[in-house]
Amino acid sequence: MEACGTALGPAGAADLGEVAMTGTAATAEPVARFERLIAVGIALSSERDHDRLMERILLEAKGLSNADGGTLYLKTEDERLRFEIMRTDSLGIAMGGTTGKAIPFPPLALFDAEGAPNHKNVATHVALTGATIEIPDAYTAADFDFSGTRKFDEGTGYRSKSFLTVPLKNHEGDVIGVLQLLNARHPESGAVVPFGGDVRPLIEALASQAAVALDNRQLIDAQRRLIDSFITLIAKAIDAKSPYTGGHCQRVPELTQMLAKAACESDAAPFTDFALTEEEWYELHIASWLHDCGKVTTPEYVVDKATKLETIYNRLHEIRTRFEIIKRDAEIDYLKAVAAGGDEAALKAERDRKLAEIDADFAFIAECNIGGEFMAEDRIERVKRIAGITWWRTLDDRLGLSVAELRRLSSIPARPLPAEEPLLADRPEHIVPREPGDTLPSDNPHGFKIDRPENKYNFGEVYNLCVARGTLTAEERYKINDHIVQTIVMLGELPFPKNLSRVPEYAGGHHETMIGTGYPKGLRREEMSLPARAMAIADIFEALTASDRPYKKAKSLSESLDIMASMRDAQHIDPDLFALFLTSGAYRKYAETHLKPEQIDEVDIAPLLAGKA
Repeated sequence: MEACGTALGPAGAADLGEVAMTGTAATAEPVARFERLIAVGIALSSERDHDRLMERILLEAKGLSNADGGTLYLKTEDERLRFEIMRTDSLGIAMGGTTGKAIPFPPLALFDAEGAPNHKNVATHVALTGATIEIPDAYTAADFDFSGTRKFDEGTGYRSKSFLTVPLKNHEGDVIGVLQLLNARHPESGAVVPFGGDVRPLIEALASQAAVALDNRQLIDAQRRLIDSFITLIAKAIDAKSPYTGGHCQRVPELTQMLAKAACESDAAPFTDFALTEEEWYELHIASWLHDCGKVTTPEYVVDKATKLETIYNRLHEIRTRFEIIKRDAEIDYLKAVAAGGDEAALKAERDRKLAEIDADFAFIAECNIGGEFMAEDRIERVKRIAGITWWRTLDDRLGLSVAELRRLSSIPARPLPAEEPLLADRPEHIVPREPGDTLPSDNPHGFKIDRPENKYNFGEVYNLCVARGTLTAEERYKINDHIVQTIVMLGELPFPKNLSRVPEYAGGHHETMIGTGYPKGLRREEMSLPARAMAIADIFEALTASDRPYKKAKSLSESLDIMASMRDAQHIDPDLFALFLTSGAYRKYAETHLKPEQIDEVDIAPLLAGKA
């Protein structure tokens, strides 16, 4: 049906600054009208809310033309006109925009099923042609179909008469919407009259200003959607890079915003004055989604390293083969000794003892490879003793190597064959040196304070098997930690506008502590913003409760919070935010969505809040 327009109620008019006028605008002097038009243009250009912008366009047009009603349509990508705002004062109808009341009418198709343009409807005709159409009386108009309008009038007792339909064109001349005004009223009698020649240029000028403002708003919204999509793409790519950290970059933003929301809603100190504007929420949204973007530089095998000997593959398989070789050697030595006339029973007993010892040694090495909470000194000594067992290599160990491997071997003389080799070794070629320029000067512009290991990697077998905790060497742990350095560097190179200037700070602080013992800058609590401190809690809680890590069992809710309470006591995380995390119930809400049922156990927050005391 042709739009019949709707009305703004008293609350809506007050909310928009009484912009819907009565007869005043229609009878004002031309200078006053032009001054009002200029003021409207300025107001439209400063409006940032989409719904309020739509309403303002329609209401200002109604005020300038003294129209009883009006409709604003926007053109969609599928070639239709979507109802955005409808008003009819005399009927008290207000739909769309900030009213929260949906417009029940379907969009108007610009083309029919066969692709023919729809010129029957005046609004679609204007959208297709880009020409303004003025109709003194819809009931006598022969060029357009007003049957829908007549049907509406019959049901409401209304009389739709004069129409002014104006296209909204962007800077490229494309129609992006249509403004339709209904029933101009005489300023004195209130009778419905044609819109008149003096009103049309004003409304067309307003439509032009409105189109610029609307186009700018749409461009800004499109840019924001593009940025959001790109950020989401990066985060999902990082998660997809490792099956063991999948979802981390998506869950941390959710948890960060839950905690920030609790801080905004809290009346307790120190959150009394904490609040975030719409732009600041968006800034936090971007920062939390990008908090680990530097992980694109972290090798997968380091992120996914589930055993101590793992690189691209688990090198335990290579070592197992060596154990198999020395077992075969033991068997061969036994057979040779028997053939030479030795005591078979005694030799067999000695062979069986050696084989059992070799089996036990391999089982021990395999166990060490798993990693754990602590590698005792006696176990380290046993690894080194086993490493001293030798075997004989008869094949050239420089065949089939990569250029990088051969480069590391270039300064090491080849050994003549057969060569006696240790069962486990830390070889010179296991060392991967840092490349030129891969250093961190103390006066770096970002203020990073991290001690870099001398070498980039150390793949030594004994060195890796003797890692005291977990599976990572110092070099690999540094590489893991380096992701936050890369995050800050990458974000620092982006030309963020002023309203997003704190994204690098928010994203780069989630591995800092309250006492300056964190990384990469060694910041203290007073040097960090509340959102950055909140993100640290979100990052830790997600990591503790995650059930997709290869190197640890997912912790229960109570275990995770106990660990975080210890971190609070050690001044690693913000005590006030951790208390809010507990009292607001954010931890429980997150758990119900993301944790496995068996992880969600009973939690008594009272002792957690009490701390060490």
